[in-house]
Amino acid sequence: MEAHFTEWLNLGIRWIHMITGIAWIGASFYFVWLENNLNRSNPREGLSGDLWAIHGGGIYHLEKYKLAPPKMPENLHWFKWEAYFTWMSGVALLLVVYYLNPSLYLIKPGVDLAPAAGILIGIGSMVAAYVIYHFLCDSPLGKRPALLGVVLFVLIIAAAYGFSLIFSGRAAYIHVGAVIGTIMVGNVFFTIMPAQRALVKAIEENREPDPVLPAKGLLRSRHNNYFTLPVLFIMISNHFPSTYGSQYNWLILAGIAALAVLVRHYFNTRHDSNRFAWTLPAAALGMVCLAYVTSPAHRAAPTVVPAAQTEQPAPAPLADTAPAKVEAAPTENTAAAAPTTADAGSQVDFAKVVSVIHERCTVCHSATPSSPLFSTAPSGLLLDTPEQMQAQAAKIHAQSVATQIMPLGNITQMTQDERDLIGAWIAKGAQIN
Repeated sequence: MEAHFTEWLNLGIRWIHMITGIAWIGASFYFVWLENNLNRSNPREGLSGDLWAIHGGGIYHLEKYKLAPPKMPENLHWFKWEAYFTWMSGVALLLVVYYLNPSLYLIKPGVDLAPAAGILIGIGSMVAAYVIYHFLCDSPLGKRPALLGVVLFVLIIAAAYGFSLIFSGRAAYIHVGAVIGTIMVGNVFFTIMPAQRALVKAIEENREPDPVLPAKGLLRSRHNNYFTLPVLFIMISNHFPSTYGSQYNWLILAGIAALAVLVRHYFNTRHDSNRFAWTLPAAALGMVCLAYVTSPAHRAAPTVVPAAQTEQPAPAPLADTAPAKVEAAPTENTAAAAPTTADAGSQVDFAKVVSVIHERCTVCHSATPSSPLFSTAPSGLLLDTPEQMQAQAAKIHAQSVATQIMPLGNITQMTQDERDLIGAWIAKGAQIN
């Protein structure tokens, strides 16, 4: 019952996080588009530009004042709660998914780090990130936006590398997203909103507004705009183990983040000219290159074909290119008798494969999981029968052999020999006869 409740709590918070995140990012994208598409030719007095638009069967006329109207309107909408609720729901999700089960989801297998220490590092990194970011923006570096952007990018990727040393791949990525999200909401709370309040107050008091705060707010708002696409990737990254499951996951994240910034820059500047149009094909080519260089070519699971079509030499043993060995204490059970890679490469005993999968995998991936952490099989993936094992061979290879991200936190202590055995079985066609 507890696992079922946790699953629905996860669902509810994740749904809120998505809804508020879409509202926040959508508003950010819209106002950047609006700013970039204002008609600034011969605006009427007091305006910096206007725009006509049609949507949903209605025609809209939007005007932007150079500073503010002579009299503030009675109802003025403030865009802030989208940001606040996105961050709060994100932190709640971090707590439910990673901090309630730190040994399983947070700490990297083989790393000697107490769960409480891992949680403190995660929380502390978010606070420290905003403090460092705020200091850099207010330093002389803040007057050189391009250089500041490069420095921030390097620091964020350095954080990703540090996280990858102690956290699981998924946790490392999510904490990078949490760091960026904290910076973004901090910008709204500590800089952008105070600047807007000061502007409104100055207009109400009929005095000249201080131009310093709006300038700071503009810089922070621009940073938030460029942060959005990397954060969106991190939000969906847990579905793609070839990214976070790689031993170079921090470099992959750096590459995707850089490409995302290029794409965002094109959309931010296309109103001026098409001189940055090259960023779109460059980003597409970059994704293709990332897919190529991260492909575990020598570890990829071959297509499962009937035995009659496998009259050919078996592929080379997978152990030569397997990731670094994950230290796990041996256990006294039938699966511990799994043969070495060399033995598995010459002859694979399917009964031993079944024993390994049942002992290491079906505690979770079963119609009736024995693990108290799950009430149903994660992702609906079942490995109860030989036929199910064969049908899911490619996924088993990707998660347990190539990237070794499963079992989660290596909670069932799968050994390297057992991974090699499964890899050899799949390399020979994943036969169950």
